[in-house]
Amino acid sequence: MNKLIPLAGIVAVIAFFLSSCLFVVDQRQFALVFALGEIKRVVDQPGLYFKLPQPLQNIIYLEKRTLTIDTPDADRFITKEKQNVVVDTYVKWRIEDAKTFYTSVAGRVASANDRISRALRDGLNNEIATRTVNDVISGEREKVMENVTRRVAEDATQIGVKIVDVRLRRVDFADEIRDSVFRRMESERKAIAAERRSEGAAEAEKIRANADRQRVGILAQAYKKAQDIKGTGDAVSAAAYSEAFGRDPEFAEFYRSLQAYRESFKNSSDLIVTDPDSDFFRFFQSNQGVK
Repeated sequence: MNKLIPLAGIVAVIAFFLSSCLFVVDQRQFALVFALGEIKRVVDQPGLYFKLPQPLQNIIYLEKRTLTIDTPDADRFITKEKQNVVVDTYVKWRIEDAKTFYTSVAGRVASANDRISRALRDGLNNEIATRTVNDVISGEREKVMENVTRRVAEDATQIGVKIVDVRLRRVDFADEIRDSVFRRMESERKAIAAERRSEGAAEAEKIRANADRQRVGILAQAYKKAQDIKGTGDAVSAAAYSEAFGRDPEFAEFYRSLQAYRESFKNSSDLIVTDPDSDFFRFFQSNQGVK
């Protein structure tokens, strides 16, 4: 029994020694191995690693995932027109060079956020100061974002950081100028709308006049063509009648008399006062027209 106690103590010392010599790196972390305050190596792959026991070597972990700077308060900037605009932004970044990051900002994320935020404000101030309100809000918004992203990314490399994304989430007028700007924009839009309506009305009148002119021409051509066709038809009809009646003049005279009777007595109330012995009624007595 007395022999087991020293053996257990030896095992405990060995276990403590081994535990102090091993460390685990998660896939979401960088591990900096320090020896007497100096960085000896950077471990960026997950796994189980060996180091010398403390105080010879110690480990500091840094975040490997993408981080976000999203401040609740928007910043004010002055445009080329000396107008205040409010810009709400967010930045996504991650540690690219763990050793540079630690030596630059002592591995503190808050310090890195402050550095990136200052670079972002400086970049926005330089870009917005050379543009009008309309350019910042809509006209050149993408270009502003690209230029600012490039500036921030260049500054971030000095602290071992890579900028993943920079976005202008909201660009708006300051409260004190919003109403006046909206009134001016409304006035400009109304003027443009009135001009467009005037141009549209003039174009509509031109189209209607042209359509009326084409209509008159088309109707005239159609009437002329119709008269030509009618004249041709009448000529053909007259020729056919003449040929038919020429074959039997007596029948032709009888047929014309029937047509005259039909036209004269079209309605039951029609009345003719004439001599019954006139030639008009000669076919009433005989189909040969003989009294």
